[in-house]
Amino acid sequence: MALQQISEGRWLNPPKAWTFDKDALCVETGHETDFWQSTYYGFRRDNGHFWHIPAPSEFTATITFQGDYETLYDQAGMMVRIDDTHWIKLGIEHSDNITNFSIVVTRGQSDWSVFGQPLLSGPQSVRLTLQGGALIAHFQRPDKSWQLMRVANFPMTTDAMIGPMACSPQREGFKTRFLSFLLTDPITNALHG
Repeated sequence: MALQQISEGRWLNPPKAWTFDKDALCVETGHETDFWQSTYYGFRRDNGHFWHIPAPSEFTATITFQGDYETLYDQAGMMVRIDDTHWIKLGIEHSDNITNFSIVVTRGQSDWSVFGQPLLSGPQSVRLTLQGGALIAHFQRPDKSWQLMRVANFPMTTDAMIGPMACSPQREGFKTRFLSFLLTDPITNALHG
């Protein structure tokens, strides 16, 4: 796998620094960046970094990435976005000295689900399938099997975008390397596969 499918992407909110070549999209975040809409915290932020291409109406997307997680809420992964109040972000979010596999589904307001893991190092992968108005999210275990995280309602539109995402709500300078991105037709048996 490589990054060829997203080589023609563009930024929503360019990061502080970035490079893109055949091996990696490297990102260094700007100051206090995030995607969030209101729930619990009461604020709205839409200044996170999102490298995107057009998304098909149904798909399976898998991304592999590695981050230097240090500060509360450092996060990286992938995003599917229709507009500033309808999006999904799936990846890792650092919280309370744990690297959580994390998903936020925003349909007007954001919600947040996590699967706490010990401090992870090295490349990690997450997968998102959108089919029939439903999203199915997984993360990859160390044995390379897929762990179900969430099934949620998320109707797609023809102007949705998809790609790598990184944020650092409490600082700037969080560094992430996106190593591969694969976008295909929806996989068979997406719930259990």
